Amino acid sequence: MIRVKQAVIMVGGMGTRLMPLTKYRPKPILPVLDKPCLKYLVESLASSGIEEIIMACGYKSSQLMEAIGDGSDIGIGIEYAFEDEPIGTAGAMKNVEERLDDVFVAANGDVFADISLGDQIEMHFSSNAEVTIALTSVNNPCEFGIARVKDDDEITEFKEKPKPEEVFSDLINAGVYIINRSALSYVPEGKFFDFSKELIPILMREEKKIQGYRLKGLWRDVGRPVDLLAANLCMASKVGNQISWGGTQVEGTAIRKPFYLGKGSSVTDSEVSAAVVMENSTVVNSKLINSMIMRDCKVNSAKIENSIIGVGCRIGNGTTITGSVIGDGLIIEAGKKIVDERMG
Repeated sequence: MIRVKQAVIMVGGMGTRLMPLTKYRPKPILPVLDKPCLKYLVESLASSGIEEIIMACGYKSSQLMEAIGDGSDIGIGIEYAFEDEPIGTAGAMKNVEERLDDVFVAANGDVFADISLGDQIEMHFSSNAEVTIALTSVNNPCEFGIARVKDDDEITEFKEKPKPEEVFSDLINAGVYIINRSALSYVPEGKFFDFSKELIPILMREEKKIQGYRLKGLWRDVGRPVDLLAANLCMASKVGNQISWGGTQVEGTAIRKPFYLGKGSSVTDSEVSAAVVMENSTVVNSKLINSMIMRDCKVNSAKIENSIIGVGCRIGNGTTITGSVIGDGLIIEAGKKIVDERMG
């Protein structure tokens, strides 16, 4: 098996579509079952033979460094590179070009990925591609870059964020790449430059081979609150009957899975249908439907549906919250009705 030992993860974005959850933290460390979303990708890279990861950082990089660490806990090395101002995904790679191997993995840090890269690496070498792009199918491809492929999945056409009438494929760019460092020769120094919008079209015009690879494993975009919630429920489904409550309490509660309860948390005299309750939170006499309660929250006699409650919130008696995102540390007064809002 051919090995690639190095990866670059682009984690410089501000995550504006996830506000207010990204007000105090970068998007890649938002939690999926009490673990930073980015950690799943890091662990996937490590299990695929990657030994060194360079994090191309921007927004709130100190929080990212604290949450992800130096990789010693999983036997790899993680280093951090910093941008004074946003320089785009290709620009971030160019910024660390001198530190890169001849072939490396690159990935967008704003996706949830619990995957294996071994087969994608093998395809890159066997196809003699300049770039190999992981592809996956979605129902609505208009928010992504889409690819037209041959029978062997070589990419013949690529279009970023097409209008509905421009869609020619449901195969989208999943943001995980195997790249020859020589491709970066087309990226200008010191300029904002996007990998999929600018570099890929240039490489295709230069008749460089762009190979597609059908992604295997769990993958989700987490660009919006609904996507973050879906990633959490997806992982809760994967855990299934192996849920470990670790000293937490579930008393007098009807539970319809998927369900996750974090360490030190309790749910009492409640109804739960598709929910995630993260560590050190308490839910009493409440109804949770398709929702996510982040750590250190207290929910008492409330109904929460299709919503995310941020860290350290207090939800008062008789409150109903529907289709909303509540930012960190908010106290919601008793009896309040919140519908389709982003607070904080």
